[in-house]
Amino acid sequence: MRDFVVVGLSHRTAPVEIREHLAVAPDRLEQELREIAANGRLDEALLISTCNRVELYVTSANPIAASQIAKDALAKRLPEAADDDVLYQERGIDVVRHIFRVASSLDSLVIGEPQILGQVKEAFDAAKGAGTMGTLLGRCFTQSFATAKRVRNETGIAEGTVSVSSIACELAKKIFGNLEGRRTLLIGAGEMGEAAARSLQQTGTNLHVINRSEERARALAESCAGRAVPYERLTTELADADVVIVSTASPKFILTPELMKSVVRSRRRRPLFIIDIAVPRDVDPRVANMDNVFVYDVDDLQQVAEENLAVRAREAALAERIIEEELDAFSAWRRSLELAPTIVALRKRFGQIADEEVRRALPRLEGLTQSDRAVVEAMGRSLVNKLLHEPMTQLKAGAGELDGALLIDAVRRLFAIPAEKPADKEPSTQSGEEGTVTHLAATASGPTGESK
Repeated sequence: MRDFVVVGLSHRTAPVEIREHLAVAPDRLEQELREIAANGRLDEALLISTCNRVELYVTSANPIAASQIAKDALAKRLPEAADDDVLYQERGIDVVRHIFRVASSLDSLVIGEPQILGQVKEAFDAAKGAGTMGTLLGRCFTQSFATAKRVRNETGIAEGTVSVSSIACELAKKIFGNLEGRRTLLIGAGEMGEAAARSLQQTGTNLHVINRSEERARALAESCAGRAVPYERLTTELADADVVIVSTASPKFILTPELMKSVVRSRRRRPLFIIDIAVPRDVDPRVANMDNVFVYDVDDLQQVAEENLAVRAREAALAERIIEEELDAFSAWRRSLELAPTIVALRKRFGQIADEEVRRALPRLEGLTQSDRAVVEAMGRSLVNKLLHEPMTQLKAGAGELDGALLIDAVRRLFAIPAEKPADKEPSTQSGEEGTVTHLAATASGPTGESK
């Protein structure tokens, strides 16, 4: 019987300097999945990569071997100083519960933030595109979307919620007490940059936006009462800013000690606060060692997030109950999925035995007319139906119970019914290969969503 496995790490288990090594750019997800599934030992695979988590979900008839394959696929990108134990693993129904909680934003840095659901859907689409999505993962993730919708509609978990971007703005306000009249430089006009700009607009800050695409910077600045600045003026803007919020999709550091040296000199000891909400990080960690430069990354936002968590604790408890209800519904579907082929196989096995015995008996019965022969054959079928009626009734009823899988497995063992072959994966919608798993850290351009 196939089962679920997840291997990964998150903001709860690993710091950003480790997470960024495993980050996979959205446009690389499909290729990564193809490479992971290339050995043919996994039935299905799906990869989620955000600023706060990298998780590989797989299904296999051999979950122990699948766990090792998934762990190896991620562990090879860990930095040398990191221990393999930083990767957590779950199997079976705990995997389903986990993805329901992830999609519902109960496992996020900011409980109730809306971006993670979009990221999970992007991962789902990537798995379909890579041809690594099948029946089990397909049902699991589509039900996680429905679960997340219920949580958002039936609880107040998202009321007054904040995203990682708005938490960054909250941190900036804590630093200065008031951002009104302060000069804030936003580097990056992507999804997270836009969310930060929306939050900054409410503070009365003097917002400047820089992006490699000046047209995109201009569009964002105009929509948030800010000012777009050409990328060539980056050092000048850094020299004039009070707060810098950085969130780009660059695979390399944007702010390096070499760049910041002239900026620090021109600021004449005036402090500069930099909030880096990108993963991989946009700010070289060495910049934090420079005089009067204070750097905060996504992990530093945890304290602000925890202050907001207490407000939503009761709603989170309601959401957890919804998760368990949906989990029961998924388990019932899973049992029904196993029940149908078992019933078909059981009827086929009994029918074959009855047909064989009738064929052996008819030659020994002399003088039977065609009508008589039909009666004997009908009697064989009737016996099968009567013999199987009560077992089938009990099997269907028992399949709805929590231990239904054990009952189904017992029937298959008793009557030597072979295991079902895994369902065919959904066909790939794209083709072509590029790069290798070991190149992902170098080519990652920064995931979007849960934190970026």
